[in-house]
Amino acid sequence: MHDIGIKRVYAPPQKADGVRVLVDRVWPRGVSKDKAAVDLWMKEIGPSTALRQWFGHKPERWEEFRTRYKAELADKTDLLDQLRGYAKQGPLTLVYSARDEERNQAVVIREVIEKGR
Repeated sequence: MHDIGIKRVYAPPQKADGVRVLVDRVWPRGVSKDKAAVDLWMKEIGPSTALRQWFGHKPERWEEFRTRYKAELADKTDLLDQLRGYAKQGPLTLVYSARDEERNQAVVIREVIEKGR
């Protein structure tokens, strides 16, 4: 399996990104589909609206967010398998819009995918 990258949607795409999958439930503000340059918008894999709103990207809620989000992802094995399939074929980049590059859903998704290797 190839490495799984993580990149903000606002960063310029690069050929090395491979397959770019947007993992936000809501389309990022101010970004056109051309500029986002994603191959797939997998909005169903994003955190539920209730969880996203509860988290609010507050660092003190990060560990609990990870736990709750992993529980949500347990019901999305088909989507996780699809992402694993992309990673087996070549580079995969999980694209997200949050400002926090260390605490966001793409980080959790990558953890779950890599744990399932």
